[in-house]
Amino acid sequence: MKIYTKTGDNGETSLFNGDRVRKDNTRIITYGVIDEVNSHIGLLLTYTNREEKFREISEILSKIQNQLFVLGSDLANPDTKSKDYPRINNEDVVFIENSIDKLDKNLEPLKSFILPGGSIESSYCHIIRTIIRRAEVNIVNLLINNEINKSCLIFLNRLSDLFFVISRVVNKLKNIQDIPWKPS
Repeated sequence: MKIYTKTGDNGETSLFNGDRVRKDNTRIITYGVIDEVNSHIGLLLTYTNREEKFREISEILSKIQNQLFVLGSDLANPDTKSKDYPRINNEDVVFIENSIDKLDKNLEPLKSFILPGGSIESSYCHIIRTIIRRAEVNIVNLLINNEINKSCLIFLNRLSDLFFVISRVVNKLKNIQDIPWKPS
């Protein structure tokens, strides 16, 4: 199988159901942003896989990468009644929520907002979190204007929260303090 098909040379691409849409379609942009998130997670994993103390985080990140492929599949198939493709579901959302709860219980409660940074790994988490928020804006647009699985929005909303928590856990594991916001 060739990597290139030449079918997108005029600025269009196909959805799973065969419909042709422009590449600037919100649906296409959204799963492009999801792909961007997944690529950044891959980069983050190159750091977290180096140290045993990050094993739990690495396992969570690996599962999320697979869930993001399901999310991309979900977004690429506008027929939400079709059972032929994997879909984001409540179990995926619960996995994110359980991961947040498990990781957050070992953190000190926040007394102020924190700034992105601290360690390289924590900084990557914040970058990923902000890209997820961009995808979330696109998902809202799709919910308003098209038929889309609502679990996709809930999943992304929780996922950005998870990356905030992971950023704090990483700093704690590296003995680096979160950077408190100091309003001027």
